[in-house]
Amino acid sequence: MGGHITRRTLARLPVELQPVIIALQHVLWINKGGCNRGQAANIGRNATIRGHFPPHPMTASDTNLQAQPSLTAPSLTRRMACWLYEGILLFGVVFIAGYLFSTLTQTRHALDNRHLQQGFLFVVFGIYFTWFWAKGQTLALKTWHIRVVDRRGQPLTQARALLRYLLSWMWFLPPLAVGGAFRLPGGELTVIVIGWVAIWAVLSRFHPQRQFLHDALAGTRLVHHKPAAPLKAAQHQA
Repeated sequence: MGGHITRRTLARLPVELQPVIIALQHVLWINKGGCNRGQAANIGRNATIRGHFPPHPMTASDTNLQAQPSLTAPSLTRRMACWLYEGILLFGVVFIAGYLFSTLTQTRHALDNRHLQQGFLFVVFGIYFTWFWAKGQTLALKTWHIRVVDRRGQPLTQARALLRYLLSWMWFLPPLAVGGAFRLPGGELTVIVIGWVAIWAVLSRFHPQRQFLHDALAGTRLVHHKPAAPLKAAQHQA
């Protein structure tokens, strides 16, 4: 402690220890006659301005406040853009799952075992979404800075993530049921599906937290989530 600690050495120390090390250096300098008390006060003020000393010690309540995620709902435009991007990424999941199913069942024709393959894809999608939603984000959600949490802003359990997956089929089941009941051709069915998706999305504007109805039923919510800046970058800016 007798020598002067450089900024590079100080930056390698834990953030909590940096103010203590700087304070000890100042005390040793004052005791050795390096400056008077007026200069020492100026050093302390300058150190506080530079960010070496926190304006007040962090308490447990401050830590909990910082750890609590923001519950601000993303805009409907951003959520629907993420929804479309998720659909594009699912083509890869469908391709891999279809290839695996064809290999396991030795299916030669695309129409063979069609209903069994649809059930297999339903299970694969369930595993995919349940796993990633329990982690908080799929790749599409991460790209658009969106996170799925429960009503209190906490990570989803796998059971709640599975419930959200089942309820999310409300995007498609009603128009598909109508199309199957009336044996509608593909073009008309596509128009009905697009119209229903638009209605389901717009209904979120009437929810108090701007959430989709299947999220409200599942006890989940989509929130804005921007990753924190890396520690080294934050120290460099300071």
